[in-house]
Amino acid sequence: QVHLVESGGGLVQPGGSLRLSCAVSGFTLDHYAIGWFRQAPGKEREGVSCISVTSSQYADSVKGRFTTSRDNAKNTVYLTMNDLKPEDSAVYYCARGSYYCSVYHNDFGSWGQGTQVTVSS
Repeated sequence: QVHLVESGGGLVQPGGSLRLSCAVSGFTLDHYAIGWFRQAPGKEREGVSCISVTSSQYADSVKGRFTTSRDNAKNTVYLTMNDLKPEDSAVYYCARGSYYCSVYHNDFGSWGQGTQVTVSS
């Protein structure tokens, strides 16, 4: 079975940093795009980033602050978040897409359970 498990969320102060991990199993990581999405209460689910075999992409709201990377040997994808802002507070999800990156959550068929990120002083 395909599984994705997020970890690394928590409470941080504005300007702080976190690294989220997405541990995957049941498939070969280097054949799929992995996206990060977030959803805050009352808000639409928002694409944050995506990493494919050939490229990565970021939402404008996080560009320059967040970086996504992968370690194929460890079957893990990371989202390094710097200079966190209160508006970054959300549940963060990783998800498996196709070979290619997409900004649309419907293009991702397998999802993790989410990890809470709260940015507050």
